[in-house]
Amino acid sequence: MARESFAATLARHGLAPLRRERVRTLQVNVGRRCDLACHHCHVEAGPRRREAMDAATAGRVLALLERSPWVGTLDLTGGAPELHPEFRRLVEGARALGRQVIDRCNLTVLFEPGQDDTAGFLARQRVRVVASLPCYTRENVDAQRGRGVFGRSIEALRWLNRLGYAEPGSGLGLDLVYNPIGPALPPPQAELEARYRRELRELFHIRFDRLFTLTNMPIKRFARQLEREGREAEYLGLLVNHFNPATVPGLMCRTLVSVGFDGRLFDCDFNQMLEIPLGAPARSVWDLEDLGPLGGAAVATASHCFGCSAGAGSSCGGALS
Repeated sequence: MARESFAATLARHGLAPLRRERVRTLQVNVGRRCDLACHHCHVEAGPRRREAMDAATAGRVLALLERSPWVGTLDLTGGAPELHPEFRRLVEGARALGRQVIDRCNLTVLFEPGQDDTAGFLARQRVRVVASLPCYTRENVDAQRGRGVFGRSIEALRWLNRLGYAEPGSGLGLDLVYNPIGPALPPPQAELEARYRRELRELFHIRFDRLFTLTNMPIKRFARQLEREGREAEYLGLLVNHFNPATVPGLMCRTLVSVGFDGRLFDCDFNQMLEIPLGAPARSVWDLEDLGPLGGAAVATASHCFGCSAGAGSSCGGALS
């Protein structure tokens, strides 16, 4: 029997159609190059990827941000965004406009050649760091992200702490991101955050602000892993069976728009990776003078959207309920 679509599920709960509110976050994927090639990566980033945003598109992003004063946050992701030659220009441009900047950092990139001053740059620009750390144990992190990644991640967190990150009153935010190793929903965010805080403090004297739990999306690299293991249908069934209507008002696609390295617009980073066009008529940063026309537009959905609405929900800001 065919499984009910996400749009049909929303309709059955009286929540259709899914539409965005005013855009408050501009999330920009600057490219696919990364020093890591993690098993769960929905971007399929890695050291050999060369896709990257050009200078003209980066400039257009800053122009749209300037013309859209209601957009409070520029959220930079990749790949490892710090490896992109336009990264610092985007950070400095957004900060000069008075906007918050988020750097979605894998931590190990801080030790790559040419990145010696990146941590200091982030602190000087008062960039909020959202750092990937899928577990607080060496075995689990290295199994998911590669041998030696846990040790370098711990050293990077210590470095950021020395610069003032997560120090009360510093204004330098440092959040961590957890995602399950396999095809399972994340545990309750508050409980896991307490465990992270205890383990990282007692074992490594590391402090952080918040922990975000993210659900693995059944797309790209993780989808192929599920297929190899014969668990693709099982995992999607888990997500569908745990659909939680209370998560829908907080879905990130309602207040965020995603920009690809080539300037194309998408309703979220996952839609971007699947090349599902934006629900609104605009197709790229060159089709708009500001981000106002995107407010009230339809959001394009597909089966992976069950990942954001399962259980406690999942977004770039962690659990939704």
